[in-house]
Amino acid sequence: MVEAGMETTRISDPPCAACDVVTVPTRQGLEAVDILRRGDGDAVGPVMHDDGCDTLGFVVPPGTAAAWDVPGSTCTETAGRGLSLAPAPEPPVQGSDWLLPPGEADLATDPVVLRAALGEAARLIEAADSCR
Repeated sequence: MVEAGMETTRISDPPCAACDVVTVPTRQGLEAVDILRRGDGDAVGPVMHDDGCDTLGFVVPPGTAAAWDVPGSTCTETAGRGLSLAPAPEPPVQGSDWLLPPGEADLATDPVVLRAALGEAARLIEAADSCR
């Protein structure tokens, strides 16, 4: 699915069988999820957290990893371990679970929108920390 000015991919579309995952520290990721959810309702796709809740992973369209360069985050390909269409899909990354599972959030997050939200989240965190 492509919307004006924003590239999004439906999880059920075949290309998302190999979606990439952007991983960020949990605090920044939760701020970014809040920012994205305050925007256009469809701005945030499925999001995972690791077992230790140290990081969040945003599902993004395949090919994002090739050009991802946001400091403090990584973007990796799922190497074909994409999203299952089962009723309770397994996250594509071992040792993780869903914060926003497919179905509740059925679009892959637009990397341009995610980049902006992560930047805003970092600025909010920096401002909050400097007030202490």
